[in-house]
Amino acid sequence: MAVQRQLKVRRQGRVRRRIRRAPNARPRLSVFRSNRHIYAQVIDDSRGETLAAASSLEEAVASASGREAAVATGRLVAERAVDKGLREVVFDRGAYLYHGRVRALAEAAREAGLVF
Repeated sequence: MAVQRQLKVRRQGRVRRRIRRAPNARPRLSVFRSNRHIYAQVIDDSRGETLAAASSLEEAVASASGREAAVATGRLVAERAVDKGLREVVFDRGAYLYHGRVRALAEAAREAGLVF
């Protein structure tokens, strides 16, 4: 494994360890950020199942780019989760800093009704 990948996996592990140690059994809002797009999914780790998902590739979001796409994706995933009765989640930023597009997605999801 390349050194950069090892470091990313290590950072991601630190964040996930903290989430798993939490006493709650809330689903996890996981974020993946590529150079061009951003993806978010609400995952129930106890069943290993994705409950809601959204990405900047979808038609409703495709016209936006950068932070605007992250905000639209955050709203979309939050609306889908709330429609399924999920209000409380744990935010999993992965190996990414809580900054820029990741932060924009998180704040938009909060505004749309998710609590974390």
